[in-house]
Amino acid sequence: MVTAKEPFSGQAPPELLASIREIARAEGQDFGAVLEDAIRLYVECKSSNDVQPDAVAHFRHSLERNRKLMGLLAQGEKRK
Repeated sequence: MVTAKEPFSGQAPPELLASIREIARAEGQDFGAVLEDAIRLYVECKSSNDVQPDAVAHFRHSLERNRKLMGLLAQGEKRK
């Protein structure tokens, strides 16, 4: 199935466009396909309110690992 495409125009810094062209060349794709992928990833990232699961796991691990330290710091704050 072919997806309809709508042309648009815009401006971007030359070095950003050069990077997209280089990625396209290295991956054997055309500029438009790489640009479309980049836009799609940007929209997905901005549309998602979910925190990455590995970030949450790292945070929980850090809390567990530092629980004693946090308790000591809290006690010090109470004494002030």
